[in-house]
Amino acid sequence: MTRGVGLLMLAGALALAGCDNGDVPSPAERQQGETADRALAVDVVELRAEGLSAGPEAFYFAAGQKEVEASLVRTLGPVLRTGENPECGAGAITFTDFPGGLTAHFQQGRLVGWNWHLTQDGDTPASGTVRLAGKVQVGSPRADAEAAPGFALVEGSTLGEEFALGERIGGFIAGDKVEMLYAGTQCFFR
Repeated sequence: MTRGVGLLMLAGALALAGCDNGDVPSPAERQQGETADRALAVDVVELRAEGLSAGPEAFYFAAGQKEVEASLVRTLGPVLRTGENPECGAGAITFTDFPGGLTAHFQQGRLVGWNWHLTQDGDTPASGTVRLAGKVQVGSPRADAEAAPGFALVEGSTLGEEFALGERIGGFIAGDKVEMLYAGTQCFFR
């Protein structure tokens, strides 16, 4: 019996030694890291081929204008300007400009596109960050755009040096840097 108890204790000790978690964070440490990640994401607008995210909220094209604008205001700051262009080939477009060079396009109260451009005179700085997933950003060197997956020049563009990043994101290069990126419905007169 004594020998059996000794073996049982040895087996228990080995089992406990096998439970070492090594570098795995505790649940409290994981929660702390997730909270920090969410806090960082609150002031970021990420532009996507199919829409955008503003802080913790994601919006596909066709999302409601009021919801998108409210989220962008929380993330970037107050609206700079709004307007409408009734003469677009795709139909009348309402636009809303935000700090950081972001313009959201709406038709019939729905998000249909965005463009991100270098800030203009009189624009206030954004309280958050605007970015496109990947290395290509507004202001990036030409070489970054040309090296990006899916890069292709738009031959014969009447708007300047236009390029595509895959099938659903486009942009313009001026001099040696990216001056605008866009996706969805635009009001470019070609």
